[in-house]
Amino acid sequence: MRKIIHVDMDAFYASVELRENPSLQGKPVVVAWDSGRSVICAASYEARKYGLRSAMSVAKARTLCPQAIYIPPNFDLYRTVSRQVRSVFERYTHKIEPLSLDEAYLDVTANLKNLPSATAVANAIRADIFSLTGLTASAGVAPNKFLAKIASDWRKPNGIFVISPARVQDFLAPLPLQKIPGVGKVTLAKFHQLGMFTVSDLLRFNHAELAFHFGKFGHRLYQLARGIDERSVESNQPAQQISTETTFDEDILFEQIETPLRALCTKLWGQLLKKKKFGCTVTLKLKTNSFRIITRSKTFSAPLHGQAHLLQAGLLLLERVDDDIKSHKFRLAGIGVSHFPEEQQSGQQLSLL
Repeated sequence: MRKIIHVDMDAFYASVELRENPSLQGKPVVVAWDSGRSVICAASYEARKYGLRSAMSVAKARTLCPQAIYIPPNFDLYRTVSRQVRSVFERYTHKIEPLSLDEAYLDVTANLKNLPSATAVANAIRADIFSLTGLTASAGVAPNKFLAKIASDWRKPNGIFVISPARVQDFLAPLPLQKIPGVGKVTLAKFHQLGMFTVSDLLRFNHAELAFHFGKFGHRLYQLARGIDERSVESNQPAQQISTETTFDEDILFEQIETPLRALCTKLWGQLLKKKKFGCTVTLKLKTNSFRIITRSKTFSAPLHGQAHLLQAGLLLLERVDDDIKSHKFRLAGIGVSHFPEEQQSGQQLSLL
């Protein structure tokens, strides 16, 4: 039986900025470039009371909370603090799987300090993080990664929640289905159409039925509803490409691709913000109506730091599609970002010229 901890720093970017400028404590602070076309990187808990959240447009945030204070991101500083947090993890285990600058899975089935329980390890880590950085962290403790990640959000901010093996089914049964990682608006709507709202509802469907309704994800749902997650904590796992794509209802002309590409860039940038991943390589993917796949990529010298820059890169790659291909109709478009440098994530503005 594994002992897994998911540690999640509380409103990380915003909390770092509040630490640097204590006069802002208690005020609605937003980490974002102060432009109507920008999106929020992080919001303090005071700002969240007004409905402000990560990936929301600054234009919308201004209508919800006109008095919000905007601070441009300082990714070099966040990276430095993230390294300090990582150094705390390393005091207790070598099995560390970072998910972003501010969260990670830890396998403490055996811990380096021989503490008696995973709960004791989690509390010690949270105390050490606060002592070293002045920042708070929340933690979830459970027998697997799926449950630990859900648990870490249960008593935020600055809390800990433990799901013991004996309590797994009692915890899962009333859990709203939107709490399951990977369940978005489309999947949730389908759940509701099928009369499913909690994990206990999911248990009424057998393996074959879930696979019929949800494809490959149905197999995963069958396991998660029973608290099964065999994934191990993967130390030093390289970041893969983060991407999104859409298949058109009807094949479209090359000249029509720009509109869905803009929407895809908006969606992708929201994913990148959520995961706190900022990469240097942008890849455009197109599929013709004859199922030919075309890709175009470009690697820049510094990570993209804004949605507008991602869109610029996408449009630049669109221009590089060969003329003979442009005469086709297209059934799919996608865009992705990869090459997330360990030491170069910063807010430096990127020139696409």
